[in-house]
Amino acid sequence: MTSLEQYIIQSITLSPENLKAIAAYFKPSELKKGDFFARSGRYCEKLSFIQSGYMRVFFEANDREVTQWISPPGYFMTDLSSYIYRQPGRWNIQALTDCTMLDLSRDAYDALSKEVPVWKDLDRLFIVKCFGMLEERVFSHLYMSTEERFNLLMKTQPELFNIVPLQYLASMLGMTPETLSRLRKKSTSLTS
Repeated sequence: MTSLEQYIIQSITLSPENLKAIAAYFKPSELKKGDFFARSGRYCEKLSFIQSGYMRVFFEANDREVTQWISPPGYFMTDLSSYIYRQPGRWNIQALTDCTMLDLSRDAYDALSKEVPVWKDLDRLFIVKCFGMLEERVFSHLYMSTEERFNLLMKTQPELFNIVPLQYLASMLGMTPETLSRLRKKSTSLTS
């Protein structure tokens, strides 16, 4: 059973036939470290489930990059507005490591919705999860201090600190790299 199939059966109850039908629409792909999954201003034509590797979602403004999200394995990846509404994307999405994925093209998405009606329930759960994550990020930036945001990320995704360049984590957390280094040093000295 693939990690996608495990994700699906943890999210929704469905028959083995429906699970097999859904999984058949997803096609394997790979990205090498540094390759782009999507680029700002272009159409994002796929929704992918990350089986291995990490991707960064970011935009470029005023000669700097702002990281919106780092996606680990076990998550879906797309530029959602571009994929759903077929409009030019807002985000750059780049592989931070070599990645293996299972892709669902936009045409396959439409066909899957017609062939396997329960897909719409899973799709709705995916959208709800996206909104929930967005709400959490907005909340953390409005109501949590930089130290609280750092501690939350250390608690929920500590592996990122060993995989992702610190400037990307600092940007995602809404702080300078210097502040992140100071908080990391403080955290390390407390656990020693």
